Amino acid sequence: MRRLAAIGAAGDAGEVAVPAAHGADCAQGRSPSPCRLIDICAAWDTGVFLSAADWEGAPSGVARRRLNEAERLSSVREAELERLEAARPRWPGSGERDPVLRMARLQPPPWVHAVLLLCFLGLGGAIQIPMDPSIQNELSQPPTITKQSVKDHIVDPRDNILIECEAKGNPAPSFHWTRNSRFFNVAKDPRVSMRRRSGTLVIDFRSGGRPEEYEGEYQCFARNKFGTALSNRIRLQVSKSPLWPKESLDPVVVQEGAPLTLQCNPPPGLPSPVIFWMSSSMEPITQDKRVSQGHNGDLYFSNVMVQDMQTDYSCNARFHFTHTIQQKNPFTLKVLTNHPYNDSSLRNHPDMYSARGVAERTPSFMYPQGTVSSQMVLRGTDLLLECIASGVPTPDIAWYKKGGDLPSDKAKFENFNKALRITNVSEEDSGEYFCLASNKMGSIRHTISVRVKAAPYWLDEPKNLILAPGEDGRLVCRASGNPKPTVQWMVNGEPLQSAPPNPNREVAGDTIIFRDTQISSRAVYQCNTSNEHGYLLANAFVSVLDVPPRMLSPRNQLIRVILYNRTRLDCPFFGSPIPTLRWFKNGQGSNLDGGNYHVYENGSLEIKMIRKEDQGIYTCVATNILGKAENQVRLEVKDPTRIYRMPEDQIVKRGTTVQLECRVKHDPSLKLTVSWLKDDEPLYIGNRMKKEDDSLTIFGVAERDQGSYTCFASTELDQDLAKAYLTVLADQTTPTNRLAALPKGRPDRPRDLELTDLAERSVRLTWIPGDDNNSPITDYVVQFEEDQFQPGVWHDHSKFPGSVNSAVLRLSPYVNYQFRVIAVNEVGSSHPSLPSERYRTSGAPPESNPGDVRGEGTRKNNMEITWTPMNATSAFGPNLRYIVKWRRREARETWNNVTVWGSRYVVGQTPVYVPYEIRVQAENDFGKGPEPDTVIGYSGEDLPSAPRRFRVRQPNLEIINLEWDHPEHPNGILIGYSLRYMAFNGTKVGKQIVENFSPNQTKFTVQRADPVSRYRFTLSARTQVGSGEAVTEESPAPPNEATPTAAPPTLPPTTVGATGTVSTTDATAPAATTEATTVPIIPTVAPTTIATTMVATTTRTTVATTTTIMESPLTTRIKTHESAPDEQSIWNVTVLPNSKWANVTWKHNFGPGTDFVVEYIDSNHTKKTVPVKAQAQPIQLTDLYPGMTYTLRVYSRDNEGISSTTITFMTSTAYTNNQADIATQGWFIGLMCAIALLVLILLIVCFIKRSRGGKYPVREKKDVPLGPEDPKEEDGSFDYSDEDNKPLQGSQTSLDGTIKQQESDDSLVDYGEGGEGQFNEDGSFIGQYTVKKDKEETEGNESSEATSPVNAIYSLA
Repeated sequence: MRRLAAIGAAGDAGEVAVPAAHGADCAQGRSPSPCRLIDICAAWDTGVFLSAADWEGAPSGVARRRLNEAERLSSVREAELERLEAARPRWPGSGERDPVLRMARLQPPPWVHAVLLLCFLGLGGAIQIPMDPSIQNELSQPPTITKQSVKDHIVDPRDNILIECEAKGNPAPSFHWTRNSRFFNVAKDPRVSMRRRSGTLVIDFRSGGRPEEYEGEYQCFARNKFGTALSNRIRLQVSKSPLWPKESLDPVVVQEGAPLTLQCNPPPGLPSPVIFWMSSSMEPITQDKRVSQGHNGDLYFSNVMVQDMQTDYSCNARFHFTHTIQQKNPFTLKVLTNHPYNDSSLRNHPDMYSARGVAERTPSFMYPQGTVSSQMVLRGTDLLLECIASGVPTPDIAWYKKGGDLPSDKAKFENFNKALRITNVSEEDSGEYFCLASNKMGSIRHTISVRVKAAPYWLDEPKNLILAPGEDGRLVCRASGNPKPTVQWMVNGEPLQSAPPNPNREVAGDTIIFRDTQISSRAVYQCNTSNEHGYLLANAFVSVLDVPPRMLSPRNQLIRVILYNRTRLDCPFFGSPIPTLRWFKNGQGSNLDGGNYHVYENGSLEIKMIRKEDQGIYTCVATNILGKAENQVRLEVKDPTRIYRMPEDQIVKRGTTVQLECRVKHDPSLKLTVSWLKDDEPLYIGNRMKKEDDSLTIFGVAERDQGSYTCFASTELDQDLAKAYLTVLADQTTPTNRLAALPKGRPDRPRDLELTDLAERSVRLTWIPGDDNNSPITDYVVQFEEDQFQPGVWHDHSKFPGSVNSAVLRLSPYVNYQFRVIAVNEVGSSHPSLPSERYRTSGAPPESNPGDVRGEGTRKNNMEITWTPMNATSAFGPNLRYIVKWRRREARETWNNVTVWGSRYVVGQTPVYVPYEIRVQAENDFGKGPEPDTVIGYSGEDLPSAPRRFRVRQPNLEIINLEWDHPEHPNGILIGYSLRYMAFNGTKVGKQIVENFSPNQTKFTVQRADPVSRYRFTLSARTQVGSGEAVTEESPAPPNEATPTAAPPTLPPTTVGATGTVSTTDATAPAATTEATTVPIIPTVAPTTIATTMVATTTRTTVATTTTIMESPLTTRIKTHESAPDEQSIWNVTVLPNSKWANVTWKHNFGPGTDFVVEYIDSNHTKKTVPVKAQAQPIQLTDLYPGMTYTLRVYSRDNEGISSTTITFMTSTAYTNNQADIATQGWFIGLMCAIALLVLILLIVCFIKRSRGGKYPVREKKDVPLGPEDPKEEDGSFDYSDEDNKPLQGSQTSLDGTIKQQESDDSLVDYGEGGEGQFNEDGSFIGQYTVKKDKEETEGNESSEATSPVNAIYSLA
């Protein structure tokens, strides 16, 4: 269904009570000249009069703004007209418009014709004044030249001489002339007269006289009391056609094959005559590429043949004004030849020249002479280049331009390619052209240098300037030419230098500036620009008007419009100064602007969507300092015409009766007309058809009745139509399933969308379904688009069953909706319908706040607050903004707040890593949204302080225990610890080892590689900013550190993990090898199991190799350093994981600014990539899952072939789930009970031994051998000596069954703490087992050996 809105002055839809003058360019806003103060074109289309003077002279930018608005309105009007033109139906068989529309366009009121006539006249360059006699009598205007003769005026001496000069002005101007720069007294010459109300000169020669006496240069002056206008300088010349001089011409004797030129030399005439060649019997001379006429009138023979003497040759000159042809005496040719012409055997010979004995020659130029020439041409004229060559055979001519191509759009070849013509020459056509003449004997070229000069031409011609008192303006006169023209200003025909001074006028080269113009500033200014090739003269007046507002349109207009259409009410007016225009409705005091109304700067009132309540009387009031004027428009709103029950497609048998329904709803005040079309042609209603108001009945259907039937319902304001197809079956059987036999397709798009029941939060959308194309429509999808946040983007709104074509849509506040509908069937979706009219809902405060509010620091002293901005459907009003509040969480200080229009705000000067409470609330011009939720954010992190209480303990020669406490000031989220340590022995230093720990680990055990070296440890904590202050400690020094020892072994120290598994890194492994290595047990060191109470996630990196170690399910694979290669590469990829994130770093030798990609794959084979800049390390992967294994690699974004080796790591499980209190574990309680029982048994054994009186003193001097008499003391006790080279007899058996050699069963720690012994560099014990003797010898049984429960057990054995 298509809808036609009648076109009137109201805009899209309306009765033509006030016509919009459609069809006139000015009324469409397309006037070529700018419309100004009293330009009637602007008065009609924009409601404001603006002069057509130079645009930059607009006072205070008001006129410029009004013209821009007028141009914008004209584009809107043009688009609306195109839409209406596309929507209107065309009567079948004709190209005419709809009668209603055609009547609207062709029958405007009479005053519009006068306005449009003035507009079109105004396009010629003069500013027009309205033709209203009352206005004409009041408005003054300086003279303007409207018609004049051409600059070079050539007249026929047989006629009277007419020199035209016409002008207009108010009051009417008077005229006078100058001849050769002197006053020409017309009254003194009886042959000369001047036409009434005109300055046109008439020189009458009926009573005698010679026209040549009046040749000269004339100039016309038109004058009234406001100024003087000048015509061009008109050069009067009398046409001349002199006779050809008498001459006797001898026959021209020429050898066959030789070139020949017959010169014309016509007598000089004014203007130059037209030359052509004929025989004396008035037969035209046949021309071809061998024989042709040159531009100078001469006749050229490239080579003479014997048949050329069959005729004579006469030059003829035709003179334009006298309409006479003069003929020169003919030339007779005598051709010398060796063969008679009547030899028919040679006539059609393929090589006629050789057959006739004519020698072949290379080409040579007959015109122009030589190989180089030059030519000057004026810009805008035609350039004619000519090359005529001789030769045998006849040469061919080709044209070229050096350094470029010939201009194909302007160049054309003439005279059998002997001439090149370039039309409308411009500066870029200058250069060197050459013609190439060639035949089979050779070729020759001629170069023509073309120089383009230019008479003056306008760049900015001065325009008439009409101003109000006190306004500013300027006249601009810009011209170009070659050579550059000079500019001379005149006022009222006199040089500006000799004119009376004017303080309000300033001359600046090609511009005259006027400031604070007054009535006395009125004058006519002339700009004369000239060079050696010509001149230009332009008049432009300055007029100062003081006019109260006037209305130009009839009063009390009636405009009828269709409901829901967009319309515009124009109020044409003029005045000086420019009046302001306001609109009122029904006499109300408030000015109409905003909401459904929009007032343009030109005064036109636009109603965006007509509703019933918009009906009423509208008053426009124009006001300036001199008064005001008003006019009224009565607006009536009519219901649209709609076909609510459309005819349906039918398949009927031949001979039956069929009825096509067409029920229409329309405004009762409008006359409805319903007509029918068949196959888009008017349907003839015969005796077999019956047409009623709501149906068409066809009796006795015949095959010729098959086709499409269109119901066309129209009123004088709009129309609607619907179409159905009637199929007539030839046989008497009807298909059982018609749809199954027809091809199916996607449905046609829905059409004629209409919005009704407009409410604040809902609207009813109605549409007419398209053809289902033999597949029933199942669904309709309604989409919407808004023009504020995402213009041009369509979103799904709702979905409805295919059985409905009307639905109520729920809307959000303050959204400028536009809807479209898509039909869906089993084949697919239709194309979207054409968009509906826009409907903007009223505004309201937001009902929600932005989501995903975060507070994170980007620097150590700030916090960036970000959120997800709200979309158009949740803004609910104009100027959506966000109120951001924040305060420190602990301090509970007052809230800070700021209003933000974007989606981020940075809080500065914050302490390092402190929590903040954050709130973000939406707000628009209608109010604030609900109270927002409070979100906790943190300010920026900084480097942490050093770990506290870093302790290095060496319980034995095999291990070193490290313990530390968390930093006092973490300054952020701790992501781990970095430990660097190396072995050293004197001046020799081992390789540095790097260990990375999880943030909750505070203990670490190092398995010594040898008992000689010492170790230096450096520990630092890490946040996301980087590593903080480091603390350094060294392992305890052996007692004989100064004694020279062997260099430390190359085998790096062994790392003992949390589970007791011993692992290390092979220093000799290849750089890219990944493996787990177990260190063999050193015979001199007893393996020790060290239990760590916290789960350790350990990463160790050495300098030379790359090794990945899987220590336990909670231990991450470790990437060690690789050697830097020579070519571009990526190495040393390090991963520091936690439960849900991991930090990744690497090394490379690419240039700065290189982009990389981090690729990681989880155990579910899900691949993810993160693009990153080289300088952005470390990179944090934040979407990891606890306890999952990942593979990772880093490669170049520009070349994926350059990649690191793939490493594997595992994230740790959540610490809160895996840590348990060891004191509550059953195995720990049982172990403690067993140890307590064992100690109790040992104490009982010791007590029994002591009760026996046993005494086991150790000798004080181990170096004194036992004498034969010494094995046993008197009291029966034995003294056991301790030799350096012998193991103790009471050495302890280890728990795993091996024997510890060279180690006392006493605790080394006890000895160390006691200070009685020392360790060698190899860790062996040096000293004596001594007994602390008391003053009484009888207390010797309290020896150190007796106090060891283990020794007591072995003593029993």
